Amino acid sequence: MNIDDWKSQIKRGTLEFCILLLIKQQSSYGYEIISTLDKYPIIAAKENTIYPLLRRLLKEEYISSSWQEGTEGLPPRKYYSLTNKGEEYLAAMSVEWENLITAIKEIKGE
Repeated sequence: MNIDDWKSQIKRGTLEFCILLLIKQQSSYGYEIISTLDKYPIIAAKENTIYPLLRRLLKEEYISSSWQEGTEGLPPRKYYSLTNKGEEYLAAMSVEWENLITAIKEIKGE
């Protein structure tokens, strides 16, 4: 395995967590999520990754969606929000993330 493969595996495991964190901060539409993640090259992802993930999160009822009419000639946008089930899932993910970070720091001797 090379470093790019390793980075890809880490990215897949954290992308869902990052998307839920963003949606928790504020309801967002797909392109907005993609644009925000683009600020962080280590976790940036393309449409063909983000939209299927959003559809899966919808199907699993971790997020909900609603359409908002566009303004000034902009098209309507589908906004995603965290559900109660999604809040619980994100809280559990956050605990596991902190446990992982703590373990890694201990292994590194920090």
